[in-house]
Amino acid sequence: MNILGIETSCDETGVAVYSTERGLVAHALHSQVDLHAVYGGVVPEIASRDHLRRLLPLIQNVLAEAGIERPDAIAHTAGPGLVGALMVGGGMASGLSLAWDCPLVAIHHMEGHLLAPMLEDEPPAYPFLALLVSGGHSMLIAVRGLGQYQLLGTTLDDAVGEAFDKTAKLLGLGYPGGPALQKLAESGDDSAYALPRPMLGKPTLDFSFSGLKTAVMLEVRKAEADGELEAKKADIAASFQRAAVDSLVGKALQAAKREGLERIVISGGVGANTLLRSEMSARFDGDVYYPRLAFCTDNGAMIAIAGALRLADAGTAETIRAQARWSLDSLDVPQAS
Repeated sequence: MNILGIETSCDETGVAVYSTERGLVAHALHSQVDLHAVYGGVVPEIASRDHLRRLLPLIQNVLAEAGIERPDAIAHTAGPGLVGALMVGGGMASGLSLAWDCPLVAIHHMEGHLLAPMLEDEPPAYPFLALLVSGGHSMLIAVRGLGQYQLLGTTLDDAVGEAFDKTAKLLGLGYPGGPALQKLAESGDDSAYALPRPMLGKPTLDFSFSGLKTAVMLEVRKAEADGELEAKKADIAASFQRAAVDSLVGKALQAAKREGLERIVISGGVGANTLLRSEMSARFDGDVYYPRLAFCTDNGAMIAIAGALRLADAGTAETIRAQARWSLDSLDVPQAS
């Protein structure tokens, strides 16, 4: 079967076709970064309108690349995310489902990220620990099987991706800040500042990044007052990145040991961070899996493969499903499992 995947949860329009026989056969992604950069963050109304402009042409192009006229099923991101953006993708998916008389699968955005490594040649076997890290989420999840998710820890305040973006903004690096901060950190000394690793020494598996963000702000202000900010930017960036990665890796190792899990999956936008990847691989005794860099950010391929794995849950396009908030551990095990 050929499954069309549609992702519109935030500011990227992602479309892909996944074949249950041939694997991923086509995918395309349009990023709205340039549209939102002037505002320093995503503007929901602008995001929704751009999805409207981009979605149908992307679908047409991807179907042509896949060499098919229509898919056998459609999967779309139903949440969590910006509700207006989700409605655009859900509306398109529902309309096409009715027009093509094919089943429709509503996919949880974070389940898509969690399953993205399944697109690779050597996918992880169950069970594994998932570290899902992005601008909106920082979660540790014990994954025993499809739909068998136990939330072990989450952020108590800011997501790590948000902390990266806000630190980058403090340093005048623009939006989105994560990649720019990582590049700047390469030329800095990550031991120059003794920044905190909140929650790292505590038994809980939750994260906290607001204290780290505040500590960076104080160092930036001090450097500005001394007229030394430009000279110290790289050191501040490197020290922040090291503290954030230490927090993520430390909690993930703690969770894997506690749960007896020998495989770790790192996914989400922050999963593209090279220091996070190298530190996890160096410090974890088991196997570490990542999606390729193109599939760390929001994309249609992860939604398409999630749809393929959840075809047993497919329904009809009677309503448009869009949930701004949706707990991952509330998902059901697929009917066929």
